[in-house]
Amino acid sequence: MGSADIVPGVSGGTIALITGIYGHLVEAISKISFGFVKPLFKGDLKGFWRALLDEIDFKFFIPLVLGIGIAFLTLAKVVTFCMENFTSFTYSFFLGLIIASAVILFRKLNSINLKNLIFAIIGMILTYVFVSLNPIAANHSIIVIFISGMIAICAMILPGISGSFLLLLLGQYEYMLNALHELHFSEIIVFVVGALIGILGFSRILNFLLKNHEEITMAFLIGVMLGSLRVPGVEIINSVSFNFAGLFPCLIIAVIGFALIIILETRFDYME
Repeated sequence: MGSADIVPGVSGGTIALITGIYGHLVEAISKISFGFVKPLFKGDLKGFWRALLDEIDFKFFIPLVLGIGIAFLTLAKVVTFCMENFTSFTYSFFLGLIIASAVILFRKLNSINLKNLIFAIIGMILTYVFVSLNPIAANHSIIVIFISGMIAICAMILPGISGSFLLLLLGQYEYMLNALHELHFSEIIVFVVGALIGILGFSRILNFLLKNHEEITMAFLIGVMLGSLRVPGVEIINSVSFNFAGLFPCLIIAVIGFALIIILETRFDYME
């Protein structure tokens, strides 16, 4: 998830969906309400500890957060290097990942009906229009970084919507990537605090939708993922300039990415 969230146009939520932890992730985040703080005001440390363990799924979050954090710190340079030096191949791989993820989500629908189709089309159109927007010029004040963290994290848990692409639109992507590279802790902490506040609020909405309107939510997310294909598609076309000799290896790499995700999803379904 951390590796995917670094790349504009690819969503960590997509990876969560592929590996079968998406529902668990959204539900676990939405359960956090900081009720465990109340016993502290009464000096009840045992009550605080019990409430903390009951409210936060540490067995789930500790390995997940460690994995995302390590990816951010170690793979940011690798991903940016690949994007700068092997742009068409990198985005071809992401194209295969996204298409395979949409196929996996499609297979999870119980039925194909007009309502699901309408929500899928709405999701596709909204995302296509959104990713077609140009980045805005913005300053890098603490308040702007905080708000950017709140907004970007909401996209990071949605399959098909890239949090890093949102940062790109907000004019904060390169700045925060450099902050990670150079370990500017003040900016990183402010961004993380904003992200925590944003994800705690948004996860409740998403958890409600998945529990009460799962079919249309999944259909909408399929549309979102299909709409997001514009990002890698445009990057590939711009890189190879409609040259078939250049498109062919891109196609092969996209197929490899597609096959990898299908195999992974089959493997994780088997494990479940």
